[in-house]
Formats: sequence, structure tokens, C-alpha cells
Amino acid sequence: MGNCFSEDVSSGPGAIASVSGTAPSSSTTNDAVDYYLKSRGFNGLFSQIELSFSASNLRDRDVLSKSDPMVVVYKKEKDETLTEVFRSEVVLNSLAPKWIKKFTLAYHFETVQTLFFRVYDVDTQYQNSREEMLKLDDQQFLGEATCALSEIVTKSTRTITLDLNRKEGFAAQSHPHHGKLIVHAEECLASKITTEIVFRCSSLESKDLFSKSDPFLVVSKIVEHGTPIPVSKTEVLKNNLNPIWKPLSLSVQQVGSKDSPLIIECSDFNSNGKHSLIGKIQKSLADLEKLHLAGQGINLSLPTVSGQNKVLKSQLFVEKFTETVQHTFLEYLASGFELSFMVAIDFTASNGNPRLPDSLHYVSPSGQLNAYQRAIVELGEVLQFYDSDKRFPAWGFGARPIDGPVSHCFNLNGSSSSYCEVDGIQGILTSYTSALFNVSLAGPTLFGPVIESAATIASQSLAQGSRRYYVLLIITDGVITDLQETKDALVSASDLPLSILIVGVGGADFKEMEILDADRGDRLESSTGRLASRDIVQFVALRDVQHGEVSVVQALLAELPSQFLTYMRIRNMKPIPL
Repeated sequence: MGNCFSEDVSSGPGAIASVSGTAPSSSTTNDAVDYYLKSRGFNGLFSQIELSFSASNLRDRDVLSKSDPMVVVYKKEKDETLTEVFRSEVVLNSLAPKWIKKFTLAYHFETVQTLFFRVYDVDTQYQNSREEMLKLDDQQFLGEATCALSEIVTKSTRTITLDLNRKEGFAAQSHPHHGKLIVHAEECLASKITTEIVFRCSSLESKDLFSKSDPFLVVSKIVEHGTPIPVSKTEVLKNNLNPIWKPLSLSVQQVGSKDSPLIIECSDFNSNGKHSLIGKIQKSLADLEKLHLAGQGINLSLPTVSGQNKVLKSQLFVEKFTETVQHTFLEYLASGFELSFMVAIDFTASNGNPRLPDSLHYVSPSGQLNAYQRAIVELGEVLQFYDSDKRFPAWGFGARPIDGPVSHCFNLNGSSSSYCEVDGIQGILTSYTSALFNVSLAGPTLFGPVIESAATIASQSLAQGSRRYYVLLIITDGVITDLQETKDALVSASDLPLSILIVGVGGADFKEMEILDADRGDRLESSTGRLASRDIVQFVALRDVQHGEVSVVQALLAELPSQFLTYMRIRNMKPIPL
């Protein structure tokens, strides 16, 4: 990865049993999001995926004929239980069935969606029954398999072949052969639609004493508990109460379906990161299209202390609304692009003595993960599926290695050479734990060196024509002391295939991190006056997501697909099939 300096589905046709009715409705893996949206009549987030199924060499459990197979799909819940989400039709007299019914589900980049598949031979006496009415205990079990949805969509053919096995916990069976299940994924056309919108506002309120407001818009999708997560933003227009912003692009992959609720906030930019809300609205893409067609504006509102919304005279207009079909994140994955994970860990003294329980670096003998371990595991579990070799560059910063000066970028694997990779997520955790007892925590907190190391790897990969996009996770407990140097490094890195995720742990003041994350303000500017070509930073404070409203993974990875696509489109890179 770098250092520091399917096959076709083919089976014979089978007769389809006379079954009717619908299978259990498909479901997403994030129950809270799913409940919130469906309870309001909205469906789907990100790409809609259609799974089709076939099998080969199934066991023959019938005496006078071949098996009559049906496939049943389950999703794995957070508590490790399985929930049934789909049943196919029954294919009669076939050991190589190709089922017709398709299973549609929402693909969520930011979660691991584990699916279980079980194949049954349906007894003859039940073959005229509706498939959802069949009692599975009355049918003969042929085999089961499991995989993550990510494993399917990252295949160049979007097809995976799984060995069917006996159920776990069952005694060994005399017949070891259970056949194979072939699962193929197709992205629905609606997922490829991108909407370009031009917003303007009129009669905005001035929030500044000696000048007019400096307004910008942030568009957020709504997840559980009504929590908004930013997915796109406009530029800041200085000293303007009747702004018209540059076109803003929103895709179904970013916001969900065309009917998914969106929050559009208009704020007055402040350089200290504490922006003043001017007003906001909640509308879907479909609503915005209607506003455009009608040529009408909608009044912004502002929450009051009493919890009510005050309607303002300020209005939002949709000057332009056009839809185009564009290449999607999944199309790039299918053409061989990968996401390569990197991690940098803060070893400054403000974390506390790692041998004491009150330290942020304390490794509990009970196995309970500390904040650093939790961030590594939760992000790594998602991103590892998009990296074929699963060898991850890992660094530490802000510590003094044995008999050495303070280092602001040292290899977590202990190597003094340029080789900085470790094997898998477990390799990161093992190297992290080892480093805790082989370095002295010091300081100050500098981001520049690790960002430059990551940028060097991304730059070398780009020069070699590699189809890799890099994702650097920085986990830190404190305020950085090289803010301008970090800005310079980020502006330079914005031209590279690189995104940076920052997790803040502990109780420090992270306002400077909010400045680095350009979700609510201007693009970053270097010391020479150069602007970042795009936003590559996403920041979240762990304390803000510890109460179940939004997971760390959701908050950090929400923007990553759109940052990836923005880079590809700026460089005019197409998802050319392998």
C-alpha cells in the first residue's frame, strides 16, 4: 500500500412453483435511521442495491426427484441476532436454480451490513402455499452462507460465490457437500441521479454590527432522533443579504431518496468557527423541485427559546434544478478503485499515564476498549472491506521513543525505516498497545508531519497510476499547536486522492478542529493565500456521539463517498471497467 517517506451465473432453467404473495420487506441495517424515515413515509439512504440469487450443485434431498429449493435472507442486527428480510420463490426439481425474485436493500457505506443466506428444500405438500407462510422448520435445510454486502459490491463483477455449509452447532453430517450460492448485486438507476441546484436568498437578516452578513448554506440529511449530518455546502458570500450561490450538487447516494427530508441552514460565517444561524427550512429534493417549477420562495424560520419556530421575512429560492445521471461510488469500486486506510494516534502527555485507569490510553485488563481503540475498530471494520491487501500505514505522534528526541511522526510498528505498515485492524491495535510501553508521552500536538506523510504516500500512488484513494484517521485528545502548518498541509493535500477523518477524544476544546472541517465555513486557505481545491476533512468529537444519537462511524464517514466522487470528477477520472 505504501510507506512513510466473479464469475458468470449459469444454471439450467427450472420450473417455478405456483407461489404468490410478497416476501418480507427489505430493511436497512441502521434501525434507528430506518424507523425515523419509514415512520414519516421516507425510504432508502444512499444506493439502492438489487440482489439476485442462483445456486449450483445443491444437495438432492428428494427420493424420486431433485430438490425444490428456496433461498431465505437474514440481516445481522447489532445484538448479533438474525432478522429475516427476504424469501425467494420455490424453484421445482433443480439442483442449480436461478431464482427470479430479487431482493432490494439500501447500501450504507458507513456500516458493515452482514447478510446470512439459507437454502431450503421445500416439501411437496407446501409448494402451493405462499412462501412467507411456510414454516422453515418443516422444510429440509440444504446449507447456509454469510458475507458482508461490502464484499459483494467491491467485486469487479459484483458477484460473489459462497460455499454453503451446515448450520453452526449441528453435528457433523455424513454428506459434506452442500453446493454453492451465487449472489449478484446491481445498483438501481435512481442511485445514479445527481441534482444540481442554484439557491438564492432574499432579505436576509444582518448578524454583524458594522457590516452585512456573510451567508452560506449547509444541506444536511436527517438521521435518528432528527439529528442532521451535513452532506453539502455552498461557498461563503461576503457582505451580502441577497446572495446567489454557485451551483451545488446533491446525489441520491448522499441524501437518500428524492423524498428524504433535508435541513437547509443559512448561517452568517464567523472566522472563529461560531457561525450565527440566520434561518433554516426542512424540505426534500422533490419539494425543492416544486419550488423551482413554481418560481416561488419559501420563508426561513428560526427556533425560539420556547421551542417554537419564528417565521422570518427572509426567503430561500431555487433558481435552478436539474437532474443528470452520473457515475456512482459503487461504479468506481467495481472498476477496481480501493479505499486505503491509514491511522495516526496522539501520544502526547495530556492523555495521562497509560498505566493509570484515568488515562485516555489506559488498556483495561477486562478487554473494554478505550477511546482510541474504539475509534480504530469502528472505522477499521468498515474501511477494511475496501482495501484488498489490508496492510495499513500506522503512525504515532507527540512522543519520545526510547533514547530519542520527540517525534511527530513515528512508525507504530517500531520500525526505524520507512516501512510503516501493519497487518489488519488487529495489527494496528497490537502495535498501538506495544508502543504505549515503548515511548514516553510528550508533546506538543502537531498534525502537519503525519498529514505530510500520508500525502507523500497518496502522491506516490497517484504518480504510479494506482487506483487507490486514501483515508487517514487521526485520533487526538488536544488542541493542535501548528494550526497554520496544518492548514498548509491540508490545502496541498486537497489535490491528492486523500480524505482525513479526525476523532477528538476527552474533554478538550476542539474549536480549531471545527475550523479544519470546512462543513460550516470557507474553504481552507494556506499561508500563501491558496484555497483548498475541495473539502477533505471530517471531524467529530467522541463525546458528542456517545449517547446513541449518531455513531462515530456515521458522523465521520457521512461525507467520504462525496469527497471521493468530487476528487474523481475534478480530475475527470472515469470508472473504466477492468
